Amino acid sequence: MPAANKNPPILAVDIGGTKVAAGLVDSHGELLLNTRTPMVAKDTAEQGLQAVFHAIDKVLHHRLAKKVRAIGVSVPGWVDSQKGILVGAANLPCWKNYPLAKNISRHYKFPVKLGNDGNTAALAEAAWGAGKSYKNIFYVTLGTGIGTGIILNRRLYDGRTGAASEGGHVTIDFRGPECPCGKRGCIEIYASGPAIARRARQRLSEQATRSAILQLANNSLDHVSTEIVSKAAKSGDSLAREVLEESADHLSIWLGNMIDLLEPDIIVIGGGIAHLMLQQLPRIRQQLTQWSINPRHQEIPIVEAHYGPESALLGAAALCLPASRLWER
Repeated sequence: MPAANKNPPILAVDIGGTKVAAGLVDSHGELLLNTRTPMVAKDTAEQGLQAVFHAIDKVLHHRLAKKVRAIGVSVPGWVDSQKGILVGAANLPCWKNYPLAKNISRHYKFPVKLGNDGNTAALAEAAWGAGKSYKNIFYVTLGTGIGTGIILNRRLYDGRTGAASEGGHVTIDFRGPECPCGKRGCIEIYASGPAIARRARQRLSEQATRSAILQLANNSLDHVSTEIVSKAAKSGDSLAREVLEESADHLSIWLGNMIDLLEPDIIVIGGGIAHLMLQQLPRIRQQLTQWSINPRHQEIPIVEAHYGPESALLGAAALCLPASRLWER
């Protein structure tokens, strides 16, 4: 009979603009329990905190949570992970320079670790997921925004305060459209989910082209979404395919820069539209010949994340594990 796992589970929390995911994760990266509750992001700081408490309480009431001794928390935006402060996040306006880790720790009497969701997702994929056989990983999440995480020599690189790896706001065209972050031409403005839908709407408004996109959107530009563009492309619609190819071309420019800067062992892509954009991988590979000067860039695997949308939640737990435990094989 195999020995029982003596390591207590970690309570992991992933906070987004509309939901709080919470669960229990063991030291081998297995999600033992998972729950979701609504997030109150646009009211007061206290109401936002109470929404997080509600999600944590649901997990703590489960019998598997009796041995919990630590909480890991993943959030979007700019994080001072050293001090446990959420500096700011566009989709969590209730908190600004907010001591989130301290407030959760004070309430539950457990140590709390706080990290950016791109960083935590990278940590999970590096320790237990698609990148577990590699030392240097570049993680990308493609969804409502674009986030990144960097693992160097099996260590999370999060910068001086924890705010590093904001790769989604790397500019690829300084004359480009203004990003919500305030910069111009960020990759997020070209290749995120909303960017794909926005480009499709723009193309449809500029030309009198019959497209399956409009048919699927009930002839309403306002109803055009990334999902609809994807469905239209699968049906063979030429405009939908062009829109996705343009996003892939922008990703190629950006990934070429990332490869030249980091030369990772592997690139892992997760998030809500990861599968959609990885269908463009042959085109991206072809374009990288132009946008990366690294003569061996084709040797770097580009793969889909193992944990999918749960990567950040698993990574929140990984924040609480010592390196010796996290990278044991």
